[in-house]
Amino acid sequence: MSAVRYSIALVRSILFWIAFVLMSSICSIGAVVAMPISHHATRWFVHGWACFHRLICRVLLGHRIRVEGAMPDAPALYVFKHESAFETIEQPLLFRWPAVFAKEELFSIPVWGQAARYYGLIPVDRDGGGKAMRAMLSAAKDALAKGRPLVLFAEGTRVPHGQAPRLRAGFAGVYRLLGIPVIPVAIDSGIAYPPRRWIKWSGTITYKVGETIPPGLPREEAEERVWRAINALNPPEALEASETPAP
Repeated sequence: MSAVRYSIALVRSILFWIAFVLMSSICSIGAVVAMPISHHATRWFVHGWACFHRLICRVLLGHRIRVEGAMPDAPALYVFKHESAFETIEQPLLFRWPAVFAKEELFSIPVWGQAARYYGLIPVDRDGGGKAMRAMLSAAKDALAKGRPLVLFAEGTRVPHGQAPRLRAGFAGVYRLLGIPVIPVAIDSGIAYPPRRWIKWSGTITYKVGETIPPGLPREEAEERVWRAINALNPPEALEASETPAP
């Protein structure tokens, strides 16, 4: 890596984080203040936050966004590859009003957590047992009844580009109990927007929409098809390594 490229990325990243933190604070406070007034106003602040994030990604970081395939704004279960925070912030731009499954601990973030809950994100309490699962499924069914797409990051956490861990067990339960089509989406955001690193790089971030997977398939088949589809932008050796049994 050249010193010039690193220096440019460093300056761009500093400007990006200043702008992002400032706008995130404004939009989070605005969304909470708007709660008693209008749900649409809260959604407007969330959408504005996502729009601003994409704008500064393009202008300050030099990102270009490419989408291969269509993502219908319909009540289906979208399963995204999760390489960075980029695709989580993007959801209000990809869909009109997505219901995103999110870790329970995120809702404890001051201000942001209140806005997220009111917006309609679905808490996932991995240690909550059957009661938490029933509450999660109830919230998901309510979102579907309103015509909202569900968004799940089935790997459970951000995964560096080139790695392909198996899906968490929660996907199988959601798939079986909701009985709706699954649309897998691959993304390679981890190259330009690496997880857990504050320096970002210029480049193109691609979404690749996979073939719709019908409900009612055996668990193993559904998981295999989703896993392969969300890793479609990974190097082939990433999948081969994941399929190799541990010694």
